[in-house]
Amino acid sequence: MPDPAAIDLRSDTVTRPSPGMRQAMAAAPVGDDQYGEDPSVNLLQERIAALTGKQAALFVPSGTMANQIAVKLLTRPGDDVIVAQQAHMMWHEAGAAAANSGVQFTPAGAGGRFTAEEFAAAVKPRGHIVLPATALVAIENTHNMGSGIVFPQRDAAAICAAAREREIASYLDGARLFNAAAASGLPLAELARPFDLVSVALSKGLGCPVGSVLAGDRTTIGRAVTARRRFGGAMRQSGILAAAGLYALDHHCARLVDDHANARLLAERLAGLGGVRLDLASVQSNIVIWEMAADAPDAAAIVARAKAAGVLISALGPRTVRAVTHMDVDRDQCRRAAEALADAIGRG
Repeated sequence: MPDPAAIDLRSDTVTRPSPGMRQAMAAAPVGDDQYGEDPSVNLLQERIAALTGKQAALFVPSGTMANQIAVKLLTRPGDDVIVAQQAHMMWHEAGAAAANSGVQFTPAGAGGRFTAEEFAAAVKPRGHIVLPATALVAIENTHNMGSGIVFPQRDAAAICAAAREREIASYLDGARLFNAAAASGLPLAELARPFDLVSVALSKGLGCPVGSVLAGDRTTIGRAVTARRRFGGAMRQSGILAAAGLYALDHHCARLVDDHANARLLAERLAGLGGVRLDLASVQSNIVIWEMAADAPDAAAIVARAKAAGVLISALGPRTVRAVTHMDVDRDQCRRAAEALADAIGRG
């Protein structure tokens, strides 16, 4: 178990439910969701559908399940899926898309972004003698491994339009779409508008213990209900969990800009240090990723030194380090973490 006194910047998934959220969960009206009778789940689904501008929504246990249901519904075995470099569904879901849906990925662009032109260049046509047909394009916003960059909305709209012209489906992995909305000033409905299907996570920036929600047209979400059951994600009195999401929608969205400001504070402290390669332009939300130079301590050493100083961060590779701000760390803690990290790096 991590030291409870540590400043935990490993991820925004480490948050604990606030006292108000726990009270809302305990008091939640519930029913059997498999019969469609859980009022808290139904209300959460209605609110997310409205926020994303879609006809219907479906509560699922995790962001990975949301992604896997989307791939299952929008592709067939042997199809190709175009994503950004280092997309979560390609690298961080234990090969689920290949195992569950029999698809392969084609990465495009760099740094978590790609353009309509890069998408078009990556498309594989139907009926080719050797190439798998492209059936789906998926955009991750914000992009986890791209330091939490906000995907440019103009590019997203152009990519989805180009996909539609080619009869290719589009999916928005919005695990941190609330962060994207806070950073860009655009409402969720605008960010989701170009896409056939969209997901949002409740267990990251919003501080919920469990859950994501898929949103789309009624027919697709109806099919998603079946896919959720096949993946083992159908639940019963899950209103206890949905109530956390409802509480977060009312109390935790506006404060996301604080996490972004804290990430900026951390990034600015580290960017000028010797041995650190950190592009401040990439720090657009609550994720800070940097590289350690070849003549500097490696990522494992920095993580170990930080832990000894009471700060928990992650090594993403031999020389890649990540820190994520969230609602359980305030500005003073982030300032102290920044100094501890600067000391860990500066010791050479």
